[in-house]
Amino acid sequence: MWFIIITTPFSLNVKLKDFGLAISLPGEPLMAGVLILFIFKLLYDIKIEKKILYHPITLALLANISWITITTITSTMPWVSFKFLLARLWFVICFYYFGIILFKDPKNINRFMWAYILPFTIIIFYTLIMHSQYGFTVDTANWIMSPFYNDHTIYGAILAMFMPILGYFIYNSQYTFAQKGISFVFLLIFVVALVFSFTRAAWISLAIALAIGAVMYFKINLKLITFFGIILLGLFFLSKDRILMKLEKNRQDSSSNLTEHVQSISNISSDASNLERINRWSAAIRMFKKHPGFGFGPGTYAFKYAPYQFSYEKTIISTNAGNKGNAHSEYIGPLAESGVLGLLSFVFVVFAIFYSGISLYYKMQNSTMRALLLAMILGLITYFIHGFLNNFLDTDKASVPVWGFAAAIVAIQLYHNKPKETNSAT
Repeated sequence: MWFIIITTPFSLNVKLKDFGLAISLPGEPLMAGVLILFIFKLLYDIKIEKKILYHPITLALLANISWITITTITSTMPWVSFKFLLARLWFVICFYYFGIILFKDPKNINRFMWAYILPFTIIIFYTLIMHSQYGFTVDTANWIMSPFYNDHTIYGAILAMFMPILGYFIYNSQYTFAQKGISFVFLLIFVVALVFSFTRAAWISLAIALAIGAVMYFKINLKLITFFGIILLGLFFLSKDRILMKLEKNRQDSSSNLTEHVQSISNISSDASNLERINRWSAAIRMFKKHPGFGFGPGTYAFKYAPYQFSYEKTIISTNAGNKGNAHSEYIGPLAESGVLGLLSFVFVVFAIFYSGISLYYKMQNSTMRALLLAMILGLITYFIHGFLNNFLDTDKASVPVWGFAAAIVAIQLYHNKPKETNSAT
């Protein structure tokens, strides 16, 4: 498992044209091996701790995987869906179930973080050096991190996800001054990389996560937040026509100028990236309406969405080949591929993760472990906010940290939720 974690940032996606599939090397074959060992273990000795099996996150994952299994059987492309199901199984078994076992030793949680951060930092240096040769342009930022990361969106998502973790390392009272200094240097590297990734979704997700983190850390009254939220929502509905007119007038496209790039976030009239997302989402909704019960099958969106695009919604980057990403949403994608229960079961997983993590945070007595828990919650918030605009859980790059963080939350709740004097995380 440690080898898989360390090599994940360097893994390469290899297409198997004869099978119409792709596999990430070296990680996925090794994860498949872990899955096979797990199956043999179940056949030999069916013993899974009940407190793991009946944990809300585990139950949510079982419900989601069960529905994926059903919709694999009904899939319009069973082989593609079967590969999707297998990948989800080995991701979850390897980094959620065995992750919980691994994190029974609290020191392994921090080791897990560094095992991903250190090799990923090598990719960051590679990306920044290559990017500098092209003058740090926004067009170059889209692909310069390949072949290690497919594009800047997943690269930016991982950067945002680990930044709260590096913030925790700086805070960690059990770290020496030198260790905190090293963590600060890594955080600066990640900040620079995130800026030059030009990944607007990652910027938004990190900003939202930090805002939520401030609410949790300072224990801001929930009623007060709800009150202001209702006021803002009311103001939006009162001014929605004016807001929409403002958005339609925004013609600022993606730009190497950071100020202009931020302005392009709300451009829904001419920015190709934003419009293409709308095109993909619209196609996914039409696919859902075609097969609302079981969907087209897990993993099939890229192969099936082309006929559901409308010509007037297509952009200069639209394609019928299914070779430029998926549905661009962790939520709308399952709706098209697995129907309404596909979406609901995934939302159940997300809810279970945050419900378990946030409720545990307010009960934790150990300040160091509590800070680690907050950092992981914020990291997951960045990912699942980003998930409204992109989807990466079908890749090892995102699945390793996402399911690893979820496993760490469960492990902390089950094994390390003790008073400060009896527990420590280093």
